[in-house]
Parts: sequence; C-alpha cells; structure tokens
Amino acid sequence: MRRFRWQLLIVLLTGLVVGLILIFQPSTSSPVVESTPNPITGGSFTEALVGDIMRLNPALDRFNQPDRDVDRLIFSSLLKFDSRGLPVGDLAAGWVASPEGTRYVVNLRENAVWHDGTPLTSQDVLYTISLMQSDSSLVAEDLRTFWQQVQVEALSDLSLEFSLPSSFAPFLDYLTFQILPSHLLGNLSLDELVDHPFNLAPIGSGPYRFREFQLEEGRIVGVSLASFEYYYAGRPYIDEINFKLYPDARAALEAYLSDEVDAVARIDHADLETALNQPGLDIHSSQLPRLTMVFLNTQNLTQPLLQSADFRKALMAATNRQAIMDQVFSSQAVPALGPITPGNWAFYDGLEPYRYDVDLARQLLAGAGYGWSEAGQLMTAEGAQASLTLLVQDDEIHSQIATILAENWASIGIDVVLDVRPYALLMTDLESRNYQTALVDIDLSNSPDPDPYPFWAEAQAEAGQNYSQWRNTTASEYLEQARIQPNTELRVRLYRNFQILFAEDLPSLPLFYTVYNYGVKSAIKNVSIGPIYDPADRFNAVNTWYILSDTAPSQAVTPSE
Repeated sequence: MRRFRWQLLIVLLTGLVVGLILIFQPSTSSPVVESTPNPITGGSFTEALVGDIMRLNPALDRFNQPDRDVDRLIFSSLLKFDSRGLPVGDLAAGWVASPEGTRYVVNLRENAVWHDGTPLTSQDVLYTISLMQSDSSLVAEDLRTFWQQVQVEALSDLSLEFSLPSSFAPFLDYLTFQILPSHLLGNLSLDELVDHPFNLAPIGSGPYRFREFQLEEGRIVGVSLASFEYYYAGRPYIDEINFKLYPDARAALEAYLSDEVDAVARIDHADLETALNQPGLDIHSSQLPRLTMVFLNTQNLTQPLLQSADFRKALMAATNRQAIMDQVFSSQAVPALGPITPGNWAFYDGLEPYRYDVDLARQLLAGAGYGWSEAGQLMTAEGAQASLTLLVQDDEIHSQIATILAENWASIGIDVVLDVRPYALLMTDLESRNYQTALVDIDLSNSPDPDPYPFWAEAQAEAGQNYSQWRNTTASEYLEQARIQPNTELRVRLYRNFQILFAEDLPSLPLFYTVYNYGVKSAIKNVSIGPIYDPADRFNAVNTWYILSDTAPSQAVTPSE
C-alpha cells in the first residue's frame, strides 16, 4: 500500500507542474501542418523497352529480354529471391525440406488466382514442370537434365512434394520458374506452344494483366497492361503500365528526352552522362551477375608459366582493372574479389582486395626466380622469354579489354599475342582445353545460389566447366560439401574457406562485374531495384510503386516562430 501511495503522490505532483506550465506559457499562433506525399491508386506509367516482343510466354522467353521484362509483370513463380539471394515466397506460402535435403514440400497461397478468375493450383505447377522435363530442343539441356531427375507429386490442390535423387542445396533456385495455366493450355507440348495464340493474349497470375498490343503496319510497337485487382500480394498502386519498343538504348533514351516515356529500361554506359544530366530522371544502378574473368589454363604443358601461383598473382597485380572499367565501361563496373558475387549471402568480405601494383608484380616474379633481359623482357630461369596467348571473343568490347590487358602485362616484360575468334570457336578451344589464357564472361543470371562447383571443382577439370583445370582437392571438398548441405550457416563457412583458398592459389583472374542502369522519372515513387539477377528483377516490387500526384496533411505538427 505504501508503494502505491508514493506513486499516486508522484502522479499528482506531475499533473500540478504540467498545469502551471500551461497556465504561464506564452500564447503562440496556430501550428503549421506539414504536408507529405501520399501514395494514391491510379495513373499510368510508360517504359521504353529495347528490342522486339516475340512471345509473351515464360516457357519461351529465355533468349529475349523484352519478353522476360513483360512476362515478369504478367506471370508469377513459386519463389523469388531477396537482395542477398536468399529465397522468399511468391506463389509459395511456405516450404519444408526433409533433414537430408532430398524432399521438399511446397504449399501454395490460397488466394492466388489467374487473371480470368480461375484459382491457381498444383496442377498448374505440374504442367509447367512437365514442359521443362520434355525432350524439346527449346528447353536448355542442363535444365531438362535436372528436372528429369526430380519427381513431383501433387499432395493436394495447394501442396506439392518434390523428391530429389540426392541432396542438392541449390534446389530452391530451380523453383523460380514462372507458372503457366494448365486449364487454358491443357496438355499442349512446348513445341505446340510456339505458335499458340496464348503467346499474344497471355493469362497469368502476376500483378498486371495483359490488355492489348499497339500495332503499326502489322508490327508490335507497344504493350499495354492493367493492374490486377485480385493480385494475391495486393492490388498495385499504378493502374496501367505501358511499354513502347525501340531499336536500341540510345533511341529509348531519346524517347524519354522527348517526353514520350516515363522510364528507360536500359541506359548504356555511353549514354550515362546524358542521362545523369537530366533533371527529374532518377538513375537506379545495380551490379549484374556477369563476371568478366581471364581463365588461366593451369595444366597447359606448353606454357608451364601458368602452373606457378606467384606468376598468376603477378599477372593480377599487373592488371589495371580500374583503367579497363573507366575506359571501356565509363566506370560502370564493380571490381571482382573472387568467383562469388559481392552482396550474395555466401560472399566473404574478409579477403584483401586485389590491387594494381606493378612493383609488387615484379617482386613476385623476382622471388619466383624470374629475371629480365636488358630489353626489359621477362625471362624464365631456363633463359626463355615469357610470352602468353590471350584468347578473345571477336567483338569491340572484349577487344578493347584485351588490348589493355596486353599493355598491362607488357609492363612487366610479358609478350602477349591476341587470338581473336568468334564466340563459337572460342568455346570450342575452352572445352578442349586448347588455350593458354582466355578472356570470358561468366553469366550467373537467374542463379542467386552461389554454387561455384561447376567452374572450380576437380571433377569438372577434364570434361566440365573447370576450364582452368584447377586441381585443389581441399577446395573441391568444400564445394562438394556445400552443394549437398541444407544448412545455410554451414554453407557460408564452407564457401568462406573456398574463397580463401581461391585467393591464395588464384587459378584465374577475376576482373569485374558490369553494372545495369535503369532510368525512371522521379515522379514515380518507391522504386528500389537492389541487387538483381536479371534486368527483369527491377519489377520485383512493382506493385508498391506509385505516382506522386497528390499530397495529404501528415500528423507532424511544427509550431511557427
């Protein structure tokens, strides 16, 4: 009771003090109510796309970016990924994996419906998977091989079970495919879908539904979409999204400058300065999952120099990556720190960044027993002149990069011969291991899981994609364990160890990741694309975008002076 009385006394005294303050406080004028932007539903948004619309069907859009961009708004997938590459539900309300990682049960949302009002069920998922399991040449070989080994069973209308032949940690990556409606397409094969009318009047389950094409002289020049009122994640704020098609990125930007569109799907590095100088145009940039790398054939018997880790590290130290990024990409690139993408959940940020240091390169070479002739040529311990052949894809960008690399390596006395070839021939030489060094791009699109096994495991050295033929048993063991381990925390540790070993041995030279730039009028609010695995990922949260067209008084009150 005593404690209660002291509390009561404190309350009474506090009330008395506040009352006196209010009595003697000087009067002020009326408060000023601040106004803040208030998102409202409505309006239309038009974006400039680069290229042509071919077929609005996610089973057929693999090679056409404009199709993938529009499909991202019309269709939905079981899973998508957050900014760190971790899986989150889309159509999937949740999923459970067995302890050994060979069975997954996925439950679908109860409120997901197709744009024609039909409920979305597990039968739609089964039908879509059957297309990927088919022997059609339209399915990527690795995708078909994977899905033909997976058994899928519908446990109910809203539940499916996936059974794998063995544990495979990156499995959830494979659940990002977009779903097609089985009630409309029945048992049509993938080949039968190629010319089906569905591709020109698609029905999906995404945030926007197809409305119509814009045509000029029989050619598609635009697409109009309308917000889907019953979208399971909430009706989008913007009522209508339109796409206009342009032949190249420069024409798309000019369309914005002429006030024809509100956004530009792709701004090339050559046009970036122009775009940055436009008031009212916001540039959203994101690192693309495309790693430019110099593969080094560590088992090439005709070039034993590449078997030395010190020699490989000297090549890296002599490589001026910043100059390449500045001169070739107008600084629109991000230095690579290894074979795992920065920002990904498995990326280890404790590694020392590679630095351009010609003196360090010379020290590494001298310490490994190399010397230089009076003319400055690098000489081996046996008295032979050091030279390298660099295999290069026959296009302007790669030729520019290769020229700078040759100049860089010449600064430490290495004679470099550029072997410029069409892409198909370059790949033939890589696959046959008939090369010394090769400038390549590793495309990691649509694969947020960092699994580097295909490129760096010993088992892939002779016939797989381990083109460097790197043979490090310990690193391979880490990779093998990580791809069968369902525990993400343990995978993080395994990949950290792998990245440390890669940096110590440096079997190839990771250069940089290119950057994707997206331009949007500043009146379009809540646009945030984050790290992406395909340019279409810019629409991952499109249902939350809104147009700044109204203000409403907020609750914040500030007294006037």
